[in-house]
Amino acid sequence: MNNPTADSPTSGNGGSALIYVVDDEPMLLELASAILEPCGYRVKTFQAPEAALQAFEAAQSPPALIITDYAMHTMNGLDLVAACRRIRPAQKALLLSGTVGLDAIHDAPVQADRFLAKPYQSRQLIETVRAMLGE
Repeated sequence: MNNPTADSPTSGNGGSALIYVVDDEPMLLELASAILEPCGYRVKTFQAPEAALQAFEAAQSPPALIITDYAMHTMNGLDLVAACRRIRPAQKALLLSGTVGLDAIHDAPVQADRFLAKPYQSRQLIETVRAMLGE
């Protein structure tokens, strides 16, 4: 079995999917891009959830996946997921958080498809994204 790492460029179909990454911390946006782009993903980053929502609304082709932080200054990640799903109900979303655990958000009216706690390892992010995209 070949376990993906940050150094393994692609597996299977190569993962050329568009992924939106939303986080108010610029360093974490850079980190996600540095992890996912070598795997063949097209990554579009947003520091403000409102900008991500605006791009999502305007996009002719939606992203295959939205990866969003939970705790942001103006809108939390679940609110962003809810807004995107009002437009495209089947939108896949991965929620990241270093401030709350899954137990703190399990009663929220909208849920992400998966949850990953920060800090995460590169391998964890790659494996989660690949699993969510069926790769």
